[in-house]
Amino acid sequence: VAEIARAVLEAEKERHAMLSIAFVSKPAIRALNRRHLRRNRVTDVIAFGFRRTARQEPRIGDVYIAPDVARASAKANGITVREEIVRLIVHGVLHVLGYDHPETGRTQSAMWRRQERLVARLSKSG
Repeated sequence: VAEIARAVLEAEKERHAMLSIAFVSKPAIRALNRRHLRRNRVTDVIAFGFRRTARQEPRIGDVYIAPDVARASAKANGITVREEIVRLIVHGVLHVLGYDHPETGRTQSAMWRRQERLVARLSKSG
């Protein structure tokens, strides 16, 4: 997990970051989603990036991943659980770095294209 996160940070030329990546249960991610994003449903990944007040400050963020949701998504999409977990780590780190996507049409967004290039590269290296 740390190697994948470091690879994303390196690819994005982010040299100073402090990330927390936690794997949580479906009830826990639902509670985070409801409390912080006002969406009362289970999701696969949630990320929080804290704003920097100066450029020299580190990027700080938290990423929460629900492995049970990732497992179901991998099965539904005919991919390995490892690839889906890589995708969720990449997705979360990109959000912490300030990338965003629309709720609808997210797979056509610049963030999604960047994410998928990184996933393709990082899934092969494991």
